[in-house]
Amino acid sequence: MQIIRLPNKTATSFGTTFMVDDPLTEKPKPTSKLVGRAQGIYAFASQSDLGLLMVMNFAFSEGIYNGSAISILGQNAVLDAVREMSIVRGSRIFWFARGYAFCKDSLA
Repeated sequence: MQIIRLPNKTATSFGTTFMVDDPLTEKPKPTSKLVGRAQGIYAFASQSDLGLLMVMNFAFSEGIYNGSAISILGQNAVLDAVREMSIVRGSRIFWFARGYAFCKDSLA
């Protein structure tokens, strides 16, 4: 859901901000088992290329991870084949989680 839209004076949509609450599934298919929610904010944060600032919680609601979450923060350079973002915290089973996550697009 778009929450901020600035006058579009750049080709990169700089400043445009979205709030998300998307299904988190086992596999990259819409029919795959739901295991939680991907909730957070992403914003177009670059005036010169397509770069997003992402603040995202992966909140799990199934299995041994039920009630646990991982929080990710970082730049999502959307034109890169694989992006790296920081895992900044976790809860419950992921307590004290730190590290990095790789992100890549998949066609579902």
